[in-house]
Amino acid sequence: MSKINELISAIEAAPKGPKTAALFDFDGTIIYGYSAFHFLRAQVMKGDLDIKDLMSTLQAMTQFGFGNIDFASLIALTAQFMAGYSKTDYDTFAQTVYDKHIGRLVYPEARQLIDAHKAAGHTIAIVSSATRFQVEPAARDLGIDHVYCTELAVDNDTFTGEIDGPPCFGMGKVDAAKALLKQNKGRLANTFFYSDSTDDSDLLLASGHPVALNPSRALREMARENHWAQASFDSRGTPTLSQFIRSLAATTSVVSAFAAGIPVFALTGSMRQSRNFSYALFAETASALVGLELDVKGEANIWKQRPAVFIFNHQSKTDMIIAAKLVRQDMAGVGKQEIKKLPIIGKVMEWGGVVMIDRKNAESAIAAMKPLVDVMQNEGKSVVLAPEGTRSTTRKLGAFKKGAFHLAMQAGVPIVPIVIHNASDIAPKGDFVFRPGKVRVEVLEPIETKHWRLEDLDQHVNDVRQLYLEALGQAEPSAAKSNTPAAQTKARKPRATKKRNSLAKSSARGVKTNNNSNN
Repeated sequence: MSKINELISAIEAAPKGPKTAALFDFDGTIIYGYSAFHFLRAQVMKGDLDIKDLMSTLQAMTQFGFGNIDFASLIALTAQFMAGYSKTDYDTFAQTVYDKHIGRLVYPEARQLIDAHKAAGHTIAIVSSATRFQVEPAARDLGIDHVYCTELAVDNDTFTGEIDGPPCFGMGKVDAAKALLKQNKGRLANTFFYSDSTDDSDLLLASGHPVALNPSRALREMARENHWAQASFDSRGTPTLSQFIRSLAATTSVVSAFAAGIPVFALTGSMRQSRNFSYALFAETASALVGLELDVKGEANIWKQRPAVFIFNHQSKTDMIIAAKLVRQDMAGVGKQEIKKLPIIGKVMEWGGVVMIDRKNAESAIAAMKPLVDVMQNEGKSVVLAPEGTRSTTRKLGAFKKGAFHLAMQAGVPIVPIVIHNASDIAPKGDFVFRPGKVRVEVLEPIETKHWRLEDLDQHVNDVRQLYLEALGQAEPSAAKSNTPAAQTKARKPRATKKRNSLAKSSARGVKTNNNSNN
């Protein structure tokens, strides 16, 4: 049994319901690496942090790493650089950093553990020493309601440069856990806590179910001595040489697959048979090299009505392999014009029947799609499209463009939605390397478009997108809410605060996000 299955089995064996809590550290536990580095880089690129401030911050981090300063000193120093900035603007900036950089670093296995705790009805929280700007976007993405973290003081929507109460570090995390458990009448003895570092030893020792997740060397030793569960995952971070070579081979296999189709064309004189041979060969070869498995629900819907416009939500470059493996034959695709410039692959894609369009030019895109209508009507070919137009770094469904729907209407063919749940586990946006794994896919019933009218197209697009949202278990994003009375009262602005004596104010403040999505 794999480590992840062992951890999930322990979750399933635990008491059900909200009195059992699952607490997760963030950096190194839920995500690979440290979110602070991505924020620092983005702030430098944005011009909000000059080189002098950056060097001071990095020096402080180094001193903390060597144990020369404590965490409170480190966070106090970094908070100074926030003085004068707008909290509202920084909320938007934080979401952008997550969407562009941090979201793709979430461990797929961490998602599985969170989902397992959700299925058991457990109370789930992120308990992190990071600021809520680093943590809350992830909480929304993962559908986690509770966040306990280090708070920055704010006065009239402006950062003061101070910390609001002690940081959520060391015993501060224990206090945060107790505050959450008091709300849910839970006990530490029934609490799971996942962490990667001995910095969290206080809460690990206090929890009934401590788990060393992607642990440091020191925590691995501590986990062995205390007989704690532990697991390390290589689904994110630096790839192995084998993963790199297999990914390179999978990427270039599209060239060899279509080259292998040339003899078929020479012998049969049929471009159609040659392309079908190449599509199937590419799908099987690339899947084997990547280590890709598909768990497909509704596969019969692929073959119910042909030709059709097959649409899929776009999470990963793995989607191309998935589409080829499902549709397999008599298909044409649409790609962005930039692919044309690729020396070999661009020509191969064109030869394979992919139409390149300029996504920035609506008139050009519509004109480029006209041959696809002829191909569907006259040759019985299907078209595969991603209505989002581009990949997302998270599993969150993007807005749908209308091109695929116009195409289906003009050709008089049905739309077949292909819902891809977790292709980003295999290769998140921005990663060259494919990681082995299983992707869940749902093929929904074909949707007839023959009687659609142009004036109703917006509603049709919205209806189809809603089918995706329901299949993915996603709700539209909503604003985060805090557990604190100040944040629950819309008219009241967050204010800078001095040290407090009560537990709720002396520990890290809990932030509850009003979000039910499971992206």
